[in-house]
Amino acid sequence: MLRKILIANRGEIAVRIIRACKEMGVTSVAIYTDADRYALHVKKADESYFIGNDPLSGYLNAHRIVNLAVTARCDGIHPGYGFLSENPQLAEICKRRGIKFIGPDHHVIKKMGDKIQARKAMIEAGVPVIPGSDGNIKDLNEAKKIAGEIGYPVMLKATNGGGGRGIRRCDNEKELNSNYDRVISEATKAFGSPEVFIEKCVLTPKHIEVQVIADQHGNAIHLYERDCSIQRRNQKLIEIAPSPQLNEEQRNYIGQLAVKAAKAVNYENAGTVEFLLGTDNNFYFMEMNTRLQVEHTITESITGIDIVQKQIRIASGEPLRYKQEDISYRGYAIEFRINAEDPKQDFLPSFGKITRYFAAGGPGVRTDAAIYTGYVIPPYYDSMCAKLTIWALNWEDAVARGLRALDDIGVFGVKTTIPYYQEILKHEDFINAEFNTSFVENHPELTDYEDELPPDIIAAAIGAAIAAHEGI
Repeated sequence: MLRKILIANRGEIAVRIIRACKEMGVTSVAIYTDADRYALHVKKADESYFIGNDPLSGYLNAHRIVNLAVTARCDGIHPGYGFLSENPQLAEICKRRGIKFIGPDHHVIKKMGDKIQARKAMIEAGVPVIPGSDGNIKDLNEAKKIAGEIGYPVMLKATNGGGGRGIRRCDNEKELNSNYDRVISEATKAFGSPEVFIEKCVLTPKHIEVQVIADQHGNAIHLYERDCSIQRRNQKLIEIAPSPQLNEEQRNYIGQLAVKAAKAVNYENAGTVEFLLGTDNNFYFMEMNTRLQVEHTITESITGIDIVQKQIRIASGEPLRYKQEDISYRGYAIEFRINAEDPKQDFLPSFGKITRYFAAGGPGVRTDAAIYTGYVIPPYYDSMCAKLTIWALNWEDAVARGLRALDDIGVFGVKTTIPYYQEILKHEDFINAEFNTSFVENHPELTDYEDELPPDIIAAAIGAAIAAHEGI
């Protein structure tokens, strides 16, 4: 068993990994920049080390992180998600320095991070893919030729992209002309590579992903699927496990596809295979995320399996303790990404001081967060400040519990997506589990809610009213 793990991340996921370490008796080591000096993950870790004043470079310097792990006598590094989690360089340096990277081999990360290589691997494994180019596009003329063959609309995608960036939909040749240079520019800036490819655009699909776990001994299983269709500009907002839109036949089929995909590339550790479900009821492989997902919490809720602990055990060389027939799910779980954004202002980031915070509670409610009253959300990182996860035995109760929990949680001092999610859960299509990736853009009216007054202002108003009454 690994004895001491450096967490190459920050925020709520760092806190989540620290909790898993504590339950396993593993020493946790946090890293932080000046912007994170008072962050919760720094307070909760067994040890913490300063990695520089720059808010980003410290978390992105693989050599510095591994050097620190060696100096602190760590035998493992957990990358969390974001930052270097899907950077093969970190995994490669760990291997060279004798530190166990808690994730797949760097060759697998590189292969699945390259959308063209991943696509070819899936075709060879017999996993259905979206029609498109066989490789990277040489120029705009080739893009036009392929688009004419597969038909519009098409998607231009960065080969090394991820996280919803470097993607543009083109409904006709005019849009392909205008978007081609933009995607190349975005790909170069975000991923350091100008390579792009083209795929048929699957209209109004459902976004379904499958959690897989594989050990070092050739065993691989799935932990069922998650529905990530509620998203904005390819960024997930609400995730559900299992998908209330699939039947058992579809569920078993997509689970088997995901395991086949994992085995085809000799995958190790936790990963997610993402699919699009078209209106033709066909599943198409989209990509594989070679890391822990933000939404792993809902899979844990329906299966009872601690995925982070499982990651650490696999990295320590332990075989899987379960076979596929041992895995079952119960009920429904929903995760809400509580983002510091203002939905009324086109989801403009809302960073600043949290004047008051209280977590949701009660049966079937879980909160993962790295914020507290008085904490200042820095402007340098992702806007997600907490994750609210609920579980209930059936879909109707899950929706009701979600509304209650969203009403329970309080984050004041900054704008958040909480009231927006409440409007989504009240919508008939969500209640009836009938939605796809176009749900958010098709319902702009859901941002027309009334802002809730912060408790400090309410208290002040009540106090003023009492004072005025007593004066009378």
